[in-house]
Amino acid sequence: MRKIALITLAVLFPFLTGIIGWWIGQKATVREIKSPISLVKSKPLEKYTIKNLAEAQVQEGKIVKKEVTEEKASFTSYLFSFEFNPSLEGKEIKKTTGQVNIPTENGIFPIVVMLRGYVDQEIYKTGDGTKRSAEFFAKNGFITIAPDFLGYAGSDKEAENIFEARFQTYVAVLSLLKSLNQLDTWDSKNIFIWGHSNGGQIALIILEITGKNYPTTLWAPVSKPFPYSILYYTDESKDRGKLIRRELAKFEKAYDVELYSLDNFLDKIAAPLQIHQGTADDAVPIEWSNELKEKLEDKELDVIYYTYPGAGHDLRPSWNTVISRDVSFFNKNSK
Repeated sequence: MRKIALITLAVLFPFLTGIIGWWIGQKATVREIKSPISLVKSKPLEKYTIKNLAEAQVQEGKIVKKEVTEEKASFTSYLFSFEFNPSLEGKEIKKTTGQVNIPTENGIFPIVVMLRGYVDQEIYKTGDGTKRSAEFFAKNGFITIAPDFLGYAGSDKEAENIFEARFQTYVAVLSLLKSLNQLDTWDSKNIFIWGHSNGGQIALIILEITGKNYPTTLWAPVSKPFPYSILYYTDESKDRGKLIRRELAKFEKAYDVELYSLDNFLDKIAAPLQIHQGTADDAVPIEWSNELKEKLEDKELDVIYYTYPGAGHDLRPSWNTVISRDVSFFNKNSK
């Protein structure tokens, strides 16, 4: 009997050992799969790096002129809507509103894409930040187009992630630039960019992404590296920046912020630039623009830099001089 038992054990032992080993292996595999260390985390915001946007196939959107908001002797102002794909994938289509000015004279005209600075969403109205300058350009024979951006005025809701919402402003402008041929009075040759404050930051990144010759004028541009360019203004938010700092901590764990910072890609700019900066600006320190001008010159880029003693963030009391210089700059760089 004992002999039979030993023979049975000898036969079953390898089988039992195999079963136990398989079971242990399965448990280890489950632990490995569930371990955060072994997880391959997706990076949905990586598509918005400056390099990746430069390589992306941003699609043309759809511009639709809406009601007339103002009629003057030399131009007519219209509300417009612009449908585009902000996420660069899938079939997500969103709409932003904005204002377009068309000269009333018969003919075709150059166009100025206008990118405003920060305005609180709760008080923002279409045209805020661009209206006065746009009217001056329109009176001087330029079409102007100024998007509100997602989350503003009559636009669709912006992305829930605060950084994706920021990056999608670049997509909006890139798509808009590809859609300008839908304006039948545009001359199909001349595209200029005007950017103020945060709009100046957007303009610089657009020039880096496209590498195109869009002559650009910048009023007190936000030009510091990302994310310092955001953190600098956190004391102005209702929670004194708590939300932004919390979300930024998460962002920096997952992404390399250097890939989103405009100061690392200035050599990609191929357009002439004109920069205006007031010495009394309390929103964008003059040192920022001084440094930007030096960096651009170090890269042998075409830049004209003006400073205005005593002028604030809106370039007053030198506004008339600034806007006249912009018209001259655009005319000089017309094709």
